[in-house]
Amino acid sequence: MHKEISNTEMTIEEPLELLFNETGIRPFLKWAGGKTQLLRHLHHYAPKTFNKYIEPFIGGGAMYFSLNAEQSIIADSNEELIIAYQQVQSNVEEVINHLRTFHNNEEYYYEIRQMDPSQLTPDFRAARLIYLNKTCFNGLYRVNKKGHFNVPFGKKTTKFLHEEVLRNANGFLQNAVIQHGDYLNILRENANPGDFIFLDPPYYPISKYSDFKRYTKEFFHLEDQINLKKEFDRLVNMGCHVLLTNSDHQIILDLYANYEIKTINTKRMISSNAKTRTGKDIIVIGSND
Repeated sequence: MHKEISNTEMTIEEPLELLFNETGIRPFLKWAGGKTQLLRHLHHYAPKTFNKYIEPFIGGGAMYFSLNAEQSIIADSNEELIIAYQQVQSNVEEVINHLRTFHNNEEYYYEIRQMDPSQLTPDFRAARLIYLNKTCFNGLYRVNKKGHFNVPFGKKTTKFLHEEVLRNANGFLQNAVIQHGDYLNILRENANPGDFIFLDPPYYPISKYSDFKRYTKEFFHLEDQINLKKEFDRLVNMGCHVLLTNSDHQIILDLYANYEIKTINTKRMISSNAKTRTGKDIIVIGSND
């Protein structure tokens, strides 16, 4: 049965530590809309036991990398992102070797950015994504309607190669199934009763400037949010435990009004204006328990 709505608001003063147990590790990518700040809350509402973990909007994978799931399926519609995960899983030393030859300067950055990923080997393609992610403006992954990465150079002086983080991710990913595909196909092909599903879709924009999670050339419109709600219902009715995050927008609150909702005050690290670095995320809790 669906729980009646309980919209509780909480505040996060500072980003929380990532590790929750000895097996949790640091993600190897920084991703816009990442869930590091929400992890303590997400773990609180996560089931204590479950069959397998499925995350079809993997992004930077903060939730995945903080769990100790014996079986996991992680996926995304972003092909570049999934190739990076697959190569870190199976070819991490080759990825590291490529990154050792890269340079953190503006001219080299744009040289790498303009490369056509489809013409690159998978290991170099993964290294390219990691490099761009670490050296572009605010770690933002954004593409234009043609699918071309178009984020400017970030002018950072910190290093972009963290070998230990990549090797840790390699070890952590060994038992994961990594798939490229639409979230609906992933869930319909893989979800079973007793699974734990974490859904972190592109957020419904609260303003015309807030749609920063558009990291594929396809948009995620209101119709997509409605279809996601239908899938959320299907999964809960099937017997899965489901957590979903989204923006604190009235449309989303109304859409999930028959579920328990928690509202969290968070900080937005993607904005260049410190005055706009605040926001609210919601966690929707779906379970037949």
